[in-house]
Amino acid sequence: MDAWILHTLEPLSTFWLFLIIFATLLALSKGADLLVDEAVSLSLKWGIPKMIVGATIVSLGTTLPEASVSVLAAINGNADLALGNAIGSIIADSALIIGVAAMLGKLYVDPVSINHQGRVQIGAVLLLSVISLPFFSLGEANGRIHQWLGFLLLALLAAYIFTSIHWARSSHTSTELEADQSPLFLMLAKLIGGGALVILSSKLLIPSVELAAVRVGIPQSVIAATLVAFGTSLPELMTAITAARKGHGELAIGNIIGADILNVLFVVGAAAAATPAGLVVPLEFYKLQIPAMLLIVLLFRIFCKAKKMHLGRREGVVMLSLYGLYLLLNYTII
Repeated sequence: MDAWILHTLEPLSTFWLFLIIFATLLALSKGADLLVDEAVSLSLKWGIPKMIVGATIVSLGTTLPEASVSVLAAINGNADLALGNAIGSIIADSALIIGVAAMLGKLYVDPVSINHQGRVQIGAVLLLSVISLPFFSLGEANGRIHQWLGFLLLALLAAYIFTSIHWARSSHTSTELEADQSPLFLMLAKLIGGGALVILSSKLLIPSVELAAVRVGIPQSVIAATLVAFGTSLPELMTAITAARKGHGELAIGNIIGADILNVLFVVGAAAAATPAGLVVPLEFYKLQIPAMLLIVLLFRIFCKAKKMHLGRREGVVMLSLYGLYLLLNYTII
């Protein structure tokens, strides 16, 4: 199937390739939404507690587009795309999405959640930065996130989910979710359809990005860290905008922190574990991608820990400006 897709795409013009990339990103986001909604409804229908649904299925579901794209890219030998998508999504979540949401309304900070989840967020990002160093690549010029490190990240993901559920129970937190009353067969059909849409969109997206990158002379890692990362972050973007408009800014911040954690443990972990070769870390990642990720996440953390306990337009302008600078540097120095 992959060969047939590539053969079909090759004769198309660059304009049509970028149009296909845009369309597949939208389809990917819609498929993830459908999959998450039906998974949540089925869980509630079968009596799984709401807080457990919120702490596991919803959080994992919003990073499903990143995971599907990165895992398939890794299997196909496109480490630039796999890792660039994960790191670019962390940057887009913490700078672009938080910036847009803060411009729309004040994002109030839950100090308990920030102290608990925020530390995990910083720890995950620092861990990704460390394991990307050439030190772990056994003498190679580039860094390499080996397969065993991928399995380690997935083990940490399981531990994170377990502790999050335990913390949610002990702190008596809950999520306001209502189960769909549709017939069971219809819910299952939507669940399968959403999963199929995610997989098929990812399989079409990856060769489209490869061909477009070759034609315009831009590295795959740059397109993955900008265009693809933005597209796979659409679920987080829509969640943050809706939360900010309805005055639930703390939900937007919580969603972004959770997404950053899962982009490291789930997306990078699954992509590295999916191939014996692991993920090669291109040298240009040390120039921009990794430093930008660290700077933006640390600044986001500082804003969240400020005494006023909310992010407003001033913080939004700073984060959006940083993201704009990041985009500019991607297409000028790389």
